[in-house]
Amino acid sequence: MSTTRNLVHSQLPLGERIKRTLMRWWPLYLMLIPGIVYFAVYKYAPMGGLVLAFKNFKIKKGIWASPWADPWYKYFVQFFKSPANRNIISNTISISLWKLFVGMFPSLIFALAVSECRHRNFARVVQTVSYLPHFLSWVVVYGIATAMLSVNRGIVNDVIKKLGGEAIPFLNSNKYFQGVIIGTDLWKGLGWGAITYLAAIMGIDTSLYEAATVDGCGRFRQIWHITLPGIRKIFVVLLILKVGTILDAGFNHVYVFLTDEVRSSGEIIDTWVYTQGIGKSNYALATAVGLMKSVLSTVLVLGTNALSRKWEASIW
Repeated sequence: MSTTRNLVHSQLPLGERIKRTLMRWWPLYLMLIPGIVYFAVYKYAPMGGLVLAFKNFKIKKGIWASPWADPWYKYFVQFFKSPANRNIISNTISISLWKLFVGMFPSLIFALAVSECRHRNFARVVQTVSYLPHFLSWVVVYGIATAMLSVNRGIVNDVIKKLGGEAIPFLNSNKYFQGVIIGTDLWKGLGWGAITYLAAIMGIDTSLYEAATVDGCGRFRQIWHITLPGIRKIFVVLLILKVGTILDAGFNHVYVFLTDEVRSSGEIIDTWVYTQGIGKSNYALATAVGLMKSVLSTVLVLGTNALSRKWEASIW
């Protein structure tokens, strides 16, 4: 019956097929409208301003009346010739790779530990406590980091002084700044990042563990041969999504912690673009760099997705 209906439907004119589909699934399409409007207004419409990357922008003339840059790639060349270019790219990639690592593997290990906990009430308490930092703003996290790591009043440095050591300028030293950024990112995102893994673990067929137990497999062998293969596809999908943000490095996070003392190790592409665009009114240059970053991020996502097909875990 269903096959006959589909055959008849496929033989109808295109307009009639669209009409029947809309009439049949109209509640679902109606629910899609708010999301479509949101992305159209706030995500796609502003993309018209990307033309700014190819113009000598004049505020009085506006984007469309401003003359075209000569040559059209003027601002891209200007960025690559900038003395800060190598440093900010290096910082961005370094921070992003470390964030990628601490955002994937520690959360996976934490999820495995929680799922293997025998005392379920204790596991729930640990989960709840680990989720809480995710809901704190980076301004609050910076306040906590200052209370812990400040040279003069930080708890950590107070302990170091009492043990006979010298205070360490964690927040004001290029030597330690990236470590502080990675550490606070790990603390804030550990529990939240484990949610997806826990959901995937709970979806694994329990009969596999029962069969493994009968065959004499211990818990570590069950994790290695059942749990990890069972969440492999989820891990790969999350990795693809993380790779797409590898050139971001977390603007809000870095901008809140960034000071002049640590600018050489903490300045990233997004903070540099913000300084150039908002601080120095170099809107065309900032737009060009933002466009270049978006294109490279798209290429990284497409490339990672193509490679992930070997594990049958691609997004599309």
